[in-house]
Amino acid sequence: MRYGILGDIHGNYDALEAVISDIEKEKIDRLLCVGDIVGYGAEPSKCIETVRRLNCISVAGNHDYAVAGKLGLECFNDDAREGVIWTREHLSAEDLEYLANLPIIIEEEGFTLVHGTLHYPELFGYILSYHDAELCFKAMSASGGRLCFMGHSHIPVTFFCGELLRYSTDRRITLQNADKFLVNVGSVGQPRDHNPKATYVIYDVENKTIRVRRLDYDIESAARKIRLSGLPIMNAERLKLGR
Repeated sequence: MRYGILGDIHGNYDALEAVISDIEKEKIDRLLCVGDIVGYGAEPSKCIETVRRLNCISVAGNHDYAVAGKLGLECFNDDAREGVIWTREHLSAEDLEYLANLPIIIEEEGFTLVHGTLHYPELFGYILSYHDAELCFKAMSASGGRLCFMGHSHIPVTFFCGELLRYSTDRRITLQNADKFLVNVGSVGQPRDHNPKATYVIYDVENKTIRVRRLDYDIESAARKIRLSGLPIMNAERLKLGR
C-alpha cells in the first residue's frame, strides 16, 4: 500500500493541481489530507471539490473549522482573519457543511492523522520543538500508536522517539531504528521552510519509507488570483518566498 498524504492546501488550486498530477504518476493507492484545505488562497471551492472528487479523506484544520464557524478568530492574525472571512463568503452551503463535518483525528490502519497535535488536537497547537514532540509522543504511547502524520506548521520534518528524541528534514525517511515517528507532511499551498515548491509525502507501507516530494507549480498564477480577489497582498507575496 502506498499513501499520498498532503495538507495545508490553503485554497491554492495551482499548487494542488501540480501535486495531483504527481500523485497520478506515482500510482498512489490512497489519498489522505491533514487539513486546512482552505484559507489564504483564492480558489477554496475548487480545492474542496478536488479533494472530494478524489475521495481524499481529510481531518479538519483550524482554518477549515474557522471558515465553517466552529472555531473563533481570536487566535488568527489580521491577514489570516481576513482570509477566513473572505473564504466563508465565497463558499457554498454544501462546502461549509463539508468543512464543518471534518473530524479532528482519523485512525488509519497502522497510523494516525491530525492537523496540529495529538495531545490537544482541538486546540490546533504547533509542534515546533522537542518539548512539543515529546507531549505528542506521550499521547501516542497512551493510544498504542507508532506513527502520526500532521501539518499546521507548513514545514516538512520528522521527529523520532527512541533512546533519544531527534528530528530530520531529509527527503527520504526510513521508519526504523526508533519506536515512534511524527511526520509533518509540509504544505501544498503555502510552504514556510523558505522553499516555495509545493510539498506532500508518499508513505510506502511495505518498504517502511516516507518520501517528501517537492514540486514546481505556477506561483505567479496563484499570486495573481489572490491579488485580483481582494485578499491580503501578503498572501500572494509569501508564496514566492516560501514563508
